[in-house]
Amino acid sequence: MTRTAHTFAYARPSALTSSAAGRTLGLETAGGLTPVGAEAHPRFFAGFLNAPQAAARALLAVADVAAARYYRRTLRASLDPVVTGNGDRLRFESFSGCCGVYARLDVLPEGLRGADTGHGTTNVDVNHPLRAALSRLTGNDPLHLRVGPDEMAVTTLDGPVVEKKVPLPDRWLRGFAESQVATTGFDLRAELPAAEAVRFLRSLPRTGPGGGSAGGPMWVLPAGRTLRPTTRPVPGTVCLPGPERLAALQQVLRHATGLRVYGPAPDGALPTASAWELTLPGMRLTLTLSPEADRGFSGEGGVLEALATDEAADDAELISVLLAWEPRIDPAELAGQSGLPVPRVRAALARLGTAGRVGYDIADAAYFHRELPYDARRAERHNPRLTAARALLEAGAVALGGSGTALVTSGERRYQVRESGGALGCTCQWWADYRGRRGPCKHALATRMAQRAAATATTDRTTTATTTATTTGATR
Repeated sequence: MTRTAHTFAYARPSALTSSAAGRTLGLETAGGLTPVGAEAHPRFFAGFLNAPQAAARALLAVADVAAARYYRRTLRASLDPVVTGNGDRLRFESFSGCCGVYARLDVLPEGLRGADTGHGTTNVDVNHPLRAALSRLTGNDPLHLRVGPDEMAVTTLDGPVVEKKVPLPDRWLRGFAESQVATTGFDLRAELPAAEAVRFLRSLPRTGPGGGSAGGPMWVLPAGRTLRPTTRPVPGTVCLPGPERLAALQQVLRHATGLRVYGPAPDGALPTASAWELTLPGMRLTLTLSPEADRGFSGEGGVLEALATDEAADDAELISVLLAWEPRIDPAELAGQSGLPVPRVRAALARLGTAGRVGYDIADAAYFHRELPYDARRAERHNPRLTAARALLEAGAVALGGSGTALVTSGERRYQVRESGGALGCTCQWWADYRGRRGPCKHALATRMAQRAAATATTDRTTTATTTATTTGATR
């Protein structure tokens, strides 16, 4: 696993303070991107939270996921949450250290009061003293929220005084993109009122077998306005993989107004990812779980097809110019603005997701613009299957046949790749194990790249021949 040391540089620690004027939650920001470019300490919001206690607990839940590992728990995980200002709302996001849980808190317009919300993305400092203060917060007295330096500090900041250096694995960055691709295929599967949501979530195990390691999947069946556990998947069931990974929701149960469950269509007895959205006053807190507790989102392979085509790269460059920190991005509207068909716009958005430049909101069924403050090329450059596929292509290991077939030489072995129903299958062990459920294998990916290169070469030859014939005719 490739890791680099990433430094979060803050002007001062985030803190919850009290004065005669009331309480203030000051969240300090590290370097990030805004509509005017990179800023050392961007400022996104200064106003009031309409449900302060619920917001404090929900922010703690996001921070808990950022600091947690649900698989191999002895390893360290301590990444600060990401915050995005989308003009009308604030989104706080985090990923678990094991890449298996994605958390997002959406503080909606009805949850904010007293100021406009800015645009941009950065990390926010959630330190141990702040966590302790937030956990002790009681009552619903007005709570002023400041995201970024206060007005007076904006002009006096002369350098960071707080630095956190953390290992940033490439798979953590890929997890953002893969979870986005997975959730675009989710539908609403169940909706519970507050009382049933609290009852169901409190009935879930807090730990896996043995009190530590994460457990296996369970299935739940919507039954009226509640969810009923079932011992095996049947039509209509929703997979809950590693139910103890929803523990962070316990922080905010007393403030819950409902629970929505999202997931894909059932895939037989195979576990699938799912998303669990707890609705709060003016907010939504969503945890998205990978298909298995020991299986991070980073290896799902849903973005590989988009990464493997130069067309999607060019389209992504075009679409990126049209993004404007919008809280809802409509692919059809982007298609009209760009002149591209909707499928190509969606492929471009998937590619932009690998750079952290867009996310997906299941509740709105829409993309949103953000700019993660990391090297946008790392997730693509260090993707193992993509790197291996390109190496096969460069080595001339792909021999294309007719009817979408190919023979791929990898090491001392040869693999047959065949197309069926628009998808490529392979005789390798990866395909035998997953049957495309975790994206294409490196042999199929290399074949697809070779097919596109061959099609482009044919088009170029045809265009050259036509141009030559036209020129010759005009000369005569």
